[in-house]
Amino acid sequence: MAIKSEPVCRSCRRVGMKLYLKGQKCYTEKCPFEKKTFPPGQHGRKKKIIRLSDYGVRLSEKQKLKKFYFMREEQFRKFFDMALRATGNTGNRFIELLERRLDNVVFRAGFGLSRRHARQLVSHGHIKVNGRKVDIPSYLVDVGDEIEIVSKELIPSTPVLKAPSWIESDLKEGKAKIIRLPERKDLDLRIDETLIIEFYSR
Repeated sequence: MAIKSEPVCRSCRRVGMKLYLKGQKCYTEKCPFEKKTFPPGQHGRKKKIIRLSDYGVRLSEKQKLKKFYFMREEQFRKFFDMALRATGNTGNRFIELLERRLDNVVFRAGFGLSRRHARQLVSHGHIKVNGRKVDIPSYLVDVGDEIEIVSKELIPSTPVLKAPSWIESDLKEGKAKIIRLPERKDLDLRIDETLIIEFYSR
């Protein structure tokens, strides 16, 4: 992933909502967004609320979801195109594909403090899928796949979130299993994916 020079908390302030980019800190009173809900920058506190154009609204929604999963534009668009070619509701398929990414699953299972941390664990070869080492964060898991962290010492002492119902996670053993495919209702972010579809379909 391309290096980002600005603090990730600025991303939350820029879009006006929490994107949970810093893991556990985002769920405490120490979260910068709790103290500074206004946009970043020298004049952020005094900045007037600007009504966005239709394009701006769709772009903002797309940016929220892209930053939430900590992805580059090229890769984000690639996943959208995959959802577009698949059968069924495009929005639901898009969310499903994003949730099935290995870096997201590692975070959801409780092995990473954030998606950024989980991506690092995968890239550095600390994760196995069905007994084989996988170092590709965008790898798509499927039902029945078993995910294992190579060293249990890397598991956070306190998981950030409880694993969702589609993942069976055992932190003591450092293992997790995909028991069903994720659904739209499993996404813990207020987002309107139809606006993202409209953005890419313009």
